[in-house]
Amino acid sequence: MADEAAVDVRWATTQDAEALATVLCAMATHYRQAPLDHSRAAATARQWLGDESPAYPHFALAFVGGEVAGLASVAIAHPGIDLERLMFLKDLFVRDSARDKGVGRALVGFLAGYCVSKGIGRIDLTAEDWNEGALRFYDRLGAERHGQKVFLRLPKAALNRVART
Repeated sequence: MADEAAVDVRWATTQDAEALATVLCAMATHYRQAPLDHSRAAATARQWLGDESPAYPHFALAFVGGEVAGLASVAIAHPGIDLERLMFLKDLFVRDSARDKGVGRALVGFLAGYCVSKGIGRIDLTAEDWNEGALRFYDRLGAERHGQKVFLRLPKAALNRVART
């Protein structure tokens, strides 16, 4: 890693709403989405973090030199098949200014340590097929490509339709 610095990773709390909003805004820009209003993002982050159960945290934040550097957005599920919970890694994002500093590795290491300590048997995740950098990163970590499942999504219009039936 070109410029590795100390990376501090922790579960986000309501006091981290501004930091979470900063990363969410950077993420929207990185993925060429409409820019997010920081104030609105901070209010939404505050609500999300306030609604969380400490038993099932959803956002890990990474900091380098006191500045927010990245996030991992996760959910813990109970699949039942092998009687072990799983963690679904929805998003792993590192701000441009913090790339190549070990932030992604620190975030995944933090999540893996949490899983081991809580008896969570695996981390499932997706990556865009065009995102070669992410695919190489996950390959280096030992992630296995799992072709047995097809990733599907029920978008908002479908949710509204299904909810009415």
